[in-house]
Amino acid sequence: MDTTQAHNEKIAKLTFASVYPAYLAKVEKKGRTKEELDQVITWLTGYSTAEQQALIEEKATFATFFQRARLNPNASLITGVICGYRVEEITHPLTQQVRYLDKLVDELAKGKTMEKILRTT
Repeated sequence: MDTTQAHNEKIAKLTFASVYPAYLAKVEKKGRTKEELDQVITWLTGYSTAEQQALIEEKATFATFFQRARLNPNASLITGVICGYRVEEITHPLTQQVRYLDKLVDELAKGKTMEKILRTT
C-alpha cells in the first residue's frame, strides 16, 4: 500500500519523545508495564532502555530513530492493520517501521502474550 509523500514526511518528523508517552499511557491503561513496553521496543529496534531514554532526551525524530536502529530480522513477521493500513503492504520503509512499532504497542495493550508479540512462538 502506498502512502502519500506528505504522510511519510509527517511521520519522519515526529519525535520519539512526543509519541512514547502516548504509547506508555495506552499500555498502562490496559494493565501492562513500562518495562514490557521497553522490552517490545528493544525487540524491534535493538535499543536498550538507556538508549531509548537518550533518544527521548535528544528528541530524535522517527527518521533518526529508525536510521540508527538495528531492526529485528523477524520484524517482517508483524502483520495486520494499524491506523487503517495493513503493515505488511506499506511500501515506504520508514512508515512501515513506525507502523510495526505501533502494531506491537497495540498488541501489548490488547493483552497478547509477550511470546506472541515478540514472534517467538
